[in-house]
Amino acid sequence: MMIFWIGFLAFIGCLLALDLGVFHKTDEEPDTKSALRWTLVWVLVALAFSGFIYGAYSHHWFGIGLGPNGLPPLGLNGLPLDPATAGKTAAMDFITGYLIEYSLSLDNIFVIAMIFTFFKIPGKYQHRALFWGIIGAIVLRGALILAGTALVSRFEWVLYLFGFFLVFTAIKMLFKGDEEIDPEHSWIVKGVRKFYPVSPVLVNNHFFTKLPDGRKAVTRLFLALVLIENTDLIFALDSIPAIFAVTKDPFIVFTSNIFAILGLRSLFFALSAMLNKFHLLKYSIVAVLGFVGVKMLVVYFEIHISSPISLTVIVTSLTLGVVASLAFPPKTTSP
Repeated sequence: MMIFWIGFLAFIGCLLALDLGVFHKTDEEPDTKSALRWTLVWVLVALAFSGFIYGAYSHHWFGIGLGPNGLPPLGLNGLPLDPATAGKTAAMDFITGYLIEYSLSLDNIFVIAMIFTFFKIPGKYQHRALFWGIIGAIVLRGALILAGTALVSRFEWVLYLFGFFLVFTAIKMLFKGDEEIDPEHSWIVKGVRKFYPVSPVLVNNHFFTKLPDGRKAVTRLFLALVLIENTDLIFALDSIPAIFAVTKDPFIVFTSNIFAILGLRSLFFALSAMLNKFHLLKYSIVAVLGFVGVKMLVVYFEIHISSPISLTVIVTSLTLGVVASLAFPPKTTSP
């Protein structure tokens, strides 16, 4: 099993190296068409990986998909799953988890856009900040997933706690106004400024620079990166518990998370020019969070909602959010 973890991390490392070292080695602002193409590429890569998941769990390559006792997992009827069923279940869980993480990351895009606007980061440097933000997100989410998996495996009641938390978050999102951030008074930005002065000018795509007096300083691009990492951690506290409603398999939880993160950058550039058009997607995210939370809670009553049903609910919620946003555009305030 360990060989798959190592192989997956090596695979992701190669993709990131190609991304920054080959396809985006120069600082250029991605246009909408290019961003949409890359969004499609990352989605297709994720779908192709779901095919690998199917094969790995069907044939138990290197013991993947087997329980701690070396035996196939049990189905809801208490009997061992046959290889074909195990592969289909794992692939469906991966796709469902990927879509949950991808949909919940939409809220993150709005916050990232506000951060870049506040710090006045040109579009051609935003890709570099998001690239290194992804590196940090992989490490942070990996740690959270390991901790969450350990808790869920030892204490079953943690799942119900996650369910209550997600339902509470959905209700909170539903009744509060649009989220506002104040980077200038953020505790993490204040913390950075205690150790380093901030350069008044943006020095190309550099995170660090030197002031005329020789002191080392950070740039606004670094502050934007730190704040993006902080917001991703906050959003991960919602999204990671959500995927445990689909599966407790740490490999599927981690890989679906990472593929969703990888596609976040291109999705950001694809939607950044028209974020205001999808103002009703907030309610789709609320619906997804609420549904996943309820799915966790009803397990207590031995009600199990399958991944195909979950996938249908999530796709329907997102589709309705997009269609409603386009059908009822936001009202513009007259000057």
